[in-house]
Amino acid sequence: MTATEDGDRVTAIDEALIRGLTPTVLAILVRRGADFAAAEDAVQDALLEAVRTWPTDPPRDPKGWLVTVAWRRFLDTTRADSARRRREDQVEAEVEPGPATAVDDTLQLYFLCAHPSLTPSSAVALTLRAVGGLTTRQIAQAYLVPEATMAQRISRAKRTVSGVRLDQPGDVATVLRVLYLVFNEGYTGDLDLSAEAIRLTRQLAAVIDHPEVAGLLALMLLHHARRASRTAADGSLIPLSEQDRILWDTASIAEGVEILQAALARDRLGEFQAQAAIAALHADAQTAAETDWVQIVEWYDELLRLTDNPVVRLNRAVAVGEADGPQAGLAALETCDHTLPRHTAAAAYLHERAGNLTTAARLYAEAAHKAPNLPERAHLTRQAARLNATLNAAPKE
Repeated sequence: MTATEDGDRVTAIDEALIRGLTPTVLAILVRRGADFAAAEDAVQDALLEAVRTWPTDPPRDPKGWLVTVAWRRFLDTTRADSARRRREDQVEAEVEPGPATAVDDTLQLYFLCAHPSLTPSSAVALTLRAVGGLTTRQIAQAYLVPEATMAQRISRAKRTVSGVRLDQPGDVATVLRVLYLVFNEGYTGDLDLSAEAIRLTRQLAAVIDHPEVAGLLALMLLHHARRASRTAADGSLIPLSEQDRILWDTASIAEGVEILQAALARDRLGEFQAQAAIAALHADAQTAAETDWVQIVEWYDELLRLTDNPVVRLNRAVAVGEADGPQAGLAALETCDHTLPRHTAAAAYLHERAGNLTTAARLYAEAAHKAPNLPERAHLTRQAARLNATLNAAPKE
């Protein structure tokens, strides 16, 4: 869908505009007293009406139009309750339809979608639906599940948060965790969830001044900058050390580093800032050999002080192996949780660097069976095959 402008008039349906306005309109209805599920239904009705009427009768104020129509749809569905009708009519009379301050409304919507009563998967789906403005079909395609399954998940999430009143300060950490989960889903189907997570985090950064919000945005930009180099033409994974760094997005790296430096200057270190600092050190190296592994280990130490996460401890062990040698890395790996899916793969890599090729080949094969996804399984299988070929070609003693 496309859009042109005649002054402030919208002359066609602009999908980006609609997606940007949806969370603001929904948040305004919730603030006026509508429960979340009913408000979301009313907004969807308003969007359908917009698709039908805007091409021939475009509004001068798209947001005001959507707020007015959605609020009327909400009122139409609640007229049966006379007490509620009197209360809502009074609100309608007191609240002037049209543009409203979006900052607090949008922020509250983030907190509502990341409510602790929701499971992580439901919180992610609801955030994409309510804040991201995505359709149920788009979200279902991104998660490779039937549309009916995703519709049920979103409906349950809406029912869970209906009636929840945000009269206490929201938990920024929970909101950031949900956005991080969205980002980690990466690219699936026709929807790039990593890019969507960056868009939503930018939006959050615009309404809340918090160094960890900036840290998460920087982390996303720095990781996303390497996306074009992560896979080969056949879809196979390319390890960081073998990636073509010419393909890295230098503009995103520069932006991520600038955002990170401003956040770190506030001296309120959090885990996303520490993770972003590690990503920045990788991005700063012109070649894999120039990577400052000593600093990376120091940042992992900071990260462990902030959150004693078993995955962080595993990643630190690999970094120690790069900074101080594979034997030191293997010693650090022994202190890690051996049940982690990637523990065996890390051990295989460090044993290969130590020259223990037979052990490394065996561990790569074991790691392939434990891989959490098909691309990783294929990559680890190739690593095992490569080492076995080397061992078979070696002269027999």
